[in-house]
Amino acid sequence: MSKTVFGDLDGLLTHVDSKFTLVNVVTKRAKQLNNGAPALSDDANPNKPVSTAFAEVELGKIPYTRVKDGIK
Repeated sequence: MSKTVFGDLDGLLTHVDSKFTLVNVVTKRAKQLNNGAPALSDDANPNKPVSTAFAEVELGKIPYTRVKDGIK
């Protein structure tokens, strides 16, 4: 079986609580990378901020904690 572009989805979801959260975390991090933030991994490609953000999530370099359980 070949590896997908963004890695194993189950591996990514161990660092966040849902696919929705994963998309939000990666989007925010990719925007930070586009605005000049330094990459947190050594093998980052500066021309692919979304791929870099997915790699950082997979490596556990981006901390995430839910601060609120939902809208009440």
